[in-house]
Amino acid sequence: MRIEQIGSATLYLGDCLEIAPTLEGVDCVVSDPPYGMKADTDSTRFSGGHQRRGDGRTHTPFAGDDRPFDPSQWLNYPRVILWGWNHWAQRAPVGTALVWCKRNPSAFGTFLSDAEIGWMKGGHGVYMHLAANGLPILRESSARTTDHPTQKPVSLMEWCLQKAPGALTLDPYMGSGTTGVACARMSRPFVGIEIVPEYFDAACRRIDAAARQMRLFA
Repeated sequence: MRIEQIGSATLYLGDCLEIAPTLEGVDCVVSDPPYGMKADTDSTRFSGGHQRRGDGRTHTPFAGDDRPFDPSQWLNYPRVILWGWNHWAQRAPVGTALVWCKRNPSAFGTFLSDAEIGWMKGGHGVYMHLAANGLPILRESSARTTDHPTQKPVSLMEWCLQKAPGALTLDPYMGSGTTGVACARMSRPFVGIEIVPEYFDAACRRIDAAARQMRLFA
């Protein structure tokens, strides 16, 4: 296990199922876990054969996606938001639905999913994340340049943090660290866990950059 301290963020390289039970003070979990859909992380099939890695792939496969996601370990925290609800809805209680519309209306129904759905502990409403102009929040960069194949916009994770306030936020499936970046921007303590070294290094880099930027603003 490797541990990095970056400002008010503590990052662990290791297995979240082993590390999370040892943590103290966590009162909020916000994460985009592996959905259990065996996602193909080689997006060269969508990018005209663009290659970014020596093995011809654009991203390393992420851990845990080869089996159904079990949310049970995370349900007892006071505040919880987990994305990909439609993939594991039968394993979670009734909760609030958060919807990220990620496609311009003119392109609805043309390619993969128009939106993604998150589950939030408690309630039973449905809430949509849109920009101030009422248009969808699109991905902040293309599949060619993101550090993770399912990387979410920072603004989306900031919206989640506003929905689920807490003293210490945990992302047990940290990926490239978007939740941690959002926490840094909001001056919120963060704990992140990631098992793939490549994504852990990307998270350290991104969260450090966000923390440095906030110190400059301060």
